[in-house]
Amino acid sequence: MPGMPPPADGERQTLIEFLAFNQNAFFSVAHGLTDEQARSTPSVSALSVGGLIKHATEVQRGWTERAACAPDFPPPDPRPIEEQMADFQDQYVMRDDETLDDLLEDLRKTNAEILAVFAEKDLDTPVPVPAEVPWFPKDVESWPVRWVALHLVEELSRHAGHADIIRESIDRATMYELMAAREEWPETDFIKRWRPAS
Repeated sequence: MPGMPPPADGERQTLIEFLAFNQNAFFSVAHGLTDEQARSTPSVSALSVGGLIKHATEVQRGWTERAACAPDFPPPDPRPIEEQMADFQDQYVMRDDETLDDLLEDLRKTNAEILAVFAEKDLDTPVPVPAEVPWFPKDVESWPVRWVALHLVEELSRHAGHADIIRESIDRATMYELMAAREEWPETDFIKRWRPAS
């Protein structure tokens, strides 16, 4: 993955390239971490790298289901609200029975499914706004699929930034050296590949 999204022809491919770039940031930020490190919360935040990977996976699934079902709502979740809320809270925590490899594989599969939806769906299709969600606007009936793609770029970039700070708190590794190591960029005087501390 290059250090920036590549130029693309047309709006759709530009959206896809920016979405893919932000999806891939989580693989770089997790590069070289153990399960224990991915589960750790070394900053003032309660978030971990592993928890953010889980959230990035689930938030994309939710929004993409809305886009895929548009202009209709997706099928309602039949579970009791308590179960739904527990599941929502679990998105942010890497449990002891979860591994980083498994979380990344789940993210990898989800990323591919999501890019496929945005490659096919008409970007002008209205995605209905669920009125029962308290943080959604009450004066907007729908967003176009294009808005959903841009919202996911925003959501992923925000959480990739969170993950960057947590990773730096773990071992002082920063994004470009992690990208250089994962992608095996040639080393220069300006950028070196991340290496585990000896």
